[in-house]
Amino acid sequence: MDCENKDSELRKIGSSRTSSAASSLRRRSLSLSFSLRKRLNDDDDDDEIESVSEAGDIGDRELQSNRYSGSGRLRLIDENAPEHGVVVPISEEWSREPNAMTSLAPVSPSKLPERKENDEKTEVPWVLEYTSCLLFQAVFGILGVLLRYGLQILFGPRIVGATSDHSYMYLDLPSNMVGSFLMGWFGVVFKEDISRFSTSLAIGLSTGFLGSLTTFSGWNQKMLDLSVEGQWVFVVLGYLIGLFLVAYSFIFGVETAKGVRWLHRRATMNSLNCGTDYHWRVDSYKRHVLVILFLLCILLLLWGISIGLEVTKFSSGSTKVQLWLACIVGPFGVWIRWFLARLNGRGLGKSGFLKWVPFGTLIANVLAACVMAALATLKKAVKTQTCDTVASGIQFGLLGCLSTVSTFIAEFHAMRESKYPWRAYVYALSTMLISFVLGTLIYSVFVWTENFSKRSS
Repeated sequence: MDCENKDSELRKIGSSRTSSAASSLRRRSLSLSFSLRKRLNDDDDDDEIESVSEAGDIGDRELQSNRYSGSGRLRLIDENAPEHGVVVPISEEWSREPNAMTSLAPVSPSKLPERKENDEKTEVPWVLEYTSCLLFQAVFGILGVLLRYGLQILFGPRIVGATSDHSYMYLDLPSNMVGSFLMGWFGVVFKEDISRFSTSLAIGLSTGFLGSLTTFSGWNQKMLDLSVEGQWVFVVLGYLIGLFLVAYSFIFGVETAKGVRWLHRRATMNSLNCGTDYHWRVDSYKRHVLVILFLLCILLLLWGISIGLEVTKFSSGSTKVQLWLACIVGPFGVWIRWFLARLNGRGLGKSGFLKWVPFGTLIANVLAACVMAALATLKKAVKTQTCDTVASGIQFGLLGCLSTVSTFIAEFHAMRESKYPWRAYVYALSTMLISFVLGTLIYSVFVWTENFSKRSS
């Protein structure tokens, strides 16, 4: 009997200890799960805010090592994914515990992605990457200026007649729509695929070509011209219809690019070669040097032709003379905008206040709009052919490349798709309102004063 009583007491003690340990473990698990969820939600909000403001461009930060951040946030690591495929959030502090990972289910080696030797990027000097990126932007920037000029001629009063200087369908609207459409292709859907061949090429296409093809400063200046003429209804329509058309051009570009990618994947799935050949990837010192030499030759050729034509035809003062000057100064506008883009996603101050605002793009567009208005005022004041040619060339080239609609509309779309869609309209309204008000003070007030003086005299 005594033995039976002792056995029953031992069982009770063991069961109570087991239940106590289980409940303690359950409480610790619930507490850990709650804290992880809370930190994950906070981190998701921060990541969303940063990714939204970086949707268009992040400048030279894109050349850094995969935008690594040592901020001590939660890491989503594939090595710790359970068998059902859900990625488990692991705190960096918790993951340093020696027994912290024992409760996670192991992953079958067959489910881990295979790392191929040709997928590993060869380290190259940072200077080579930076130089090739600048050259890509310069060459594609000039091509963007040329295409913008061609679209102005094609859809302007000379040929199609869809746009004009005296309508809310402003001259740069077709180029802004085409650039926004292509931004959906090369700046969003296919940008990662292009980056696997060359990150500099992807930046050159999105920042250089599409950023120069589209222009916010030209758009804003045409609205200022309409306001000077008293066409205030056209001003409002120009901003609203312009924003609507470029926004849906971007969406149409994204959707069509997704369709093409789906068709391509279906085609490759049915073929013997299901992978993508990255044999021509620019990932070595030798290939970077060859690309730099090739781009440098093209840039010098384009600059040489532009300078030659500018010198020989300057006295005519035609729009083509302004175009050649624009090709000469255009790359500098691209470089300044790319440098300013590193401010996107950083916010104000050390605390990152207003981190969701792409301050780099905002500054570039407002700055270009203000300088554009100042040069327009200068042309009105001086009224000489030389001043008009030089100022117009700088406006079309330097300032047209400094400002951008393609990046602006990519950021606008990302904000609309986020948890806070109202931020997209605040961002768009702020950009347009600040640019228009400052442009009015710089340009419109001067024109109104001059017209009033002429009437009074």
